[in-house]
Amino acid sequence: MENFTHVNAANQPTMVDVGAKVPTRRLARARCRVVLGTELLARVQAGELPSHKGPVIHTAILAGILGAKRTADLIPLCHPLGLDDCRVSIEPDGADALRVECTAVVTGRTGVEMEALTGATVAALTLYDMCKAFSHDITIEQVQLVEKTGGKRDFLRPETT
Repeated sequence: MENFTHVNAANQPTMVDVGAKVPTRRLARARCRVVLGTELLARVQAGELPSHKGPVIHTAILAGILGAKRTADLIPLCHPLGLDDCRVSIEPDGADALRVECTAVVTGRTGVEMEALTGATVAALTLYDMCKAFSHDITIEQVQLVEKTGGKRDFLRPETT
């Protein structure tokens, strides 16, 4: 097993020095699943939930993008990145859930996995926040990196059925 990158020889937390790395185009895609239940999902899809925050899906998409952009403010040792692109999609996943996916892209010296994971998770948390008045039985599950390209090692999670 390799050494942890965020711990130095004295076993203290440290930011990774990426200054000598050559900038490359990097992409990461993360997803999670928000289980709402069939009735609540139908109401969300029909736009029937009253909210002073705006339409549920649109607000969650915007929150996910903002979350990805603010990742370095939330995760202590993440490098601040100027994202080239960030996209969040929210689609039905079965009869009772929504699939949230965030793709983040940067041309830089470090990857965007944390930005993609943060974007997907913040969008999911926003869905929870906007729907909790109707049910507290909502769950957020299967938060995972799906794909990463452009760094030292590419990664692609096999699709499961």
